[in-house]
Amino acid sequence: MIRIIVEFILIIAAFILQSSVLTLVSLGGIVPNLLIILTASFGIMRGRKEGMSVGFVCGLCVDIFFGNFLGFYALVYTFIGYLNGSFSSMFYPEDVKLPMIMISASEIIYCFICYVFLFLLRGRLHIGYYIVHIILPEIVYTIVATILLYRGILFVNEKLEKL
Repeated sequence: MIRIIVEFILIIAAFILQSSVLTLVSLGGIVPNLLIILTASFGIMRGRKEGMSVGFVCGLCVDIFFGNFLGFYALVYTFIGYLNGSFSSMFYPEDVKLPMIMISASEIIYCFICYVFLFLLRGRLHIGYYIVHIILPEIVYTIVATILLYRGILFVNEKLEKL
């Protein structure tokens, strides 16, 4: 029960930071995706079910406040949590390479799905522009945020496992 409460508080804090505070330090309107970092991290550390549940709540927050359709982002984040949870057997807390690679891959998948369903199907075919001006800066910014935040998320997970 404590784990659920702490994870919910982390999700709400990351959502508030991403949607309000980090917009002040955005680069070209791009902010790091803290919810992807949380979803991928908990998926890698705890497995598929935990990754899916964290991803669903993260996506639901985005859907409620920013989405055009209720459930689109919840489905995308749930898929990302499930995908990262598939690699939980390869996770070692002292190794940072796997989480960095998986968070980067998750960000690429997230951006590509958003491009296909939110832009491509509306007839906006400028994928080169989208890659250069949206996907690459968001990936770089998210990786920098991952470097800063991952150890804290790992610390919280280790403390929750001891309870």
